[in-house]
Amino acid sequence: MNLRFSAVFAVLGCVVFSSCYPYNENQNKKQPTKPAEKTVTSADQQKIQAQRDEMKAKEEAQKKETPEEKPAESTETTGGTTTDTTKPPVEEKRTDYAFANKVPGKEGFVFSPYNNKIVDVRDIPSGTLVQDPTYTGAGKGYFRVP
Repeated sequence: MNLRFSAVFAVLGCVVFSSCYPYNENQNKKQPTKPAEKTVTSADQQKIQAQRDEMKAKEEAQKKETPEEKPAESTETTGGTTTDTTKPPVEEKRTDYAFANKVPGKEGFVFSPYNNKIVDVRDIPSGTLVQDPTYTGAGKGYFRVP
């Protein structure tokens, strides 16, 4: 009797297991080939594209009409030869930095102009630009030694 139950359970298990496996119904059928896709544009889309092309043409025409800004050129003639010289723009990036204040009674120590903490500047000549080691701001805290 146990043998019959185990055989029935084995057959039943195989049936349940095979029913869970997906069956591909299209395995013998040929896959249809897709024709090349054609782009269909409606009349509205064609009008919009024509407007875009016109706008691009107008922008290009405006660029050609307005001369681009060029640096001033001067021509010099020396001995029958002409030379073109361009002057580079003068840029002054010098910014004025704050001076630190001396600590009274302590030679070589100054108060930082940014956070008023004491900074050791011994053996650094007066007027030298130094970076504040105690500055915690977004940029670098530079100051001049008094």
